[in-house]
Amino acid sequence: MLLCCIGVGSAQAATPKKTVLVLGDSLSAAHNIPVEAGWVHLLDTRLGKMVPEWRAVNASISGETSLSGRNRLPALLQKYHPDVLVIELGANDGLRGLPLPALRDNLDAMITMAQKSRARVLLVGIELPVNYGSRYRDGLRAVYADLAASRKLALVPFLLKGVAMDPALMQNDGLHPVAAAEPTVLETVWQGLQPLLKLPHSPRS
Repeated sequence: MLLCCIGVGSAQAATPKKTVLVLGDSLSAAHNIPVEAGWVHLLDTRLGKMVPEWRAVNASISGETSLSGRNRLPALLQKYHPDVLVIELGANDGLRGLPLPALRDNLDAMITMAQKSRARVLLVGIELPVNYGSRYRDGLRAVYADLAASRKLALVPFLLKGVAMDPALMQNDGLHPVAAAEPTVLETVWQGLQPLLKLPHSPRS
């Protein structure tokens, strides 16, 4: 009986954590701040307190575009087999003025890949500075909203909600949050992410 109990305990201890994979750009890669201050690291800490435990894997790279993310995703899905994929891409496409139909196509392809791998998807949108003009800015916003509606996805419309318009929470480049703003970014993402986790219990104290 003792050996049986030990065996069961070992099997339970070896149960792998469920995974949230974050595929993003510098806004998720802790640009110019300590990695441990970034919202994805903060998310990993929060997930690690859940029962059962989850983990966050940060596959974000500064400068990432939707096309480069699309090209990297197959290998990431094969390596990590995520239960949830957070797609936070499009800011660099927008800052470069790349065609919005191409952005939509790349995001749509990533959504398809994720769903074929049985991962749930959280789509995270971004806003551009006002000098990019209302037509392009509105078009970018519509890409995320339309995809979320047509593909029935969870959506965070604006990653930097409550942060971007406060100079005290932004770095000197006006594009990236300071470390003190990252908990707010996490809470914005959490609103869309939490329902996808389907956790049966509350966080451990």
